[in-house]
Amino acid sequence: MGSGKPEMPGRWHSTAFRVRYQETDQMGVVYHANYLSWFESGRTEMFRGLGFAYRTLEDMGALLPVTDANLQFKSPARYDDYIAVYTRLTAFSALRLAYEYEVRRISGEEEAHAGDSAGSPVLPAQFSSSALSGELLVSGSTSHVWLNRDWKPVRLDRAQPELYQAITAALRQEGGAV
Repeated sequence: MGSGKPEMPGRWHSTAFRVRYQETDQMGVVYHANYLSWFESGRTEMFRGLGFAYRTLEDMGALLPVTDANLQFKSPARYDDYIAVYTRLTAFSALRLAYEYEVRRISGEEEAHAGDSAGSPVLPAQFSSSALSGELLVSGSTSHVWLNRDWKPVRLDRAQPELYQAITAALRQEGGAV
């Protein structure tokens, strides 16, 4: 199966929501730690879009703790802003995963056309970051390692070969080179 790493980043997945008052600080802007929580929402929804619930992965004994997080702040999000979190895989192997994120403020016409009936943005199969909707607020990345229930590093292709093959197949199907 080669190196197991995409030759190029996978397609962007998204989730959208309004900023809640409780996510803001005294200055009226989103408190910086909330972006990490939003990254997690992006990862969870991305995996769900591939056909896997994080809970199912964990029930199977496959854990994915964050080993590195990087955020670059461009502009603040504020209470009641409509936010899209765009997420894509930048690396996938039997040992590790890495994600890239863009948090963007969307409004007006973008908001009206961004969501499906559940309010989640509907995106083309694959597009470049220059095509993402909205004003870039925060960009970032996270790295993760596959662990078992005993918090020991594992090779997913050996510990859970069916899961590894299913994830690899889903990534190939969406157009990512694995």
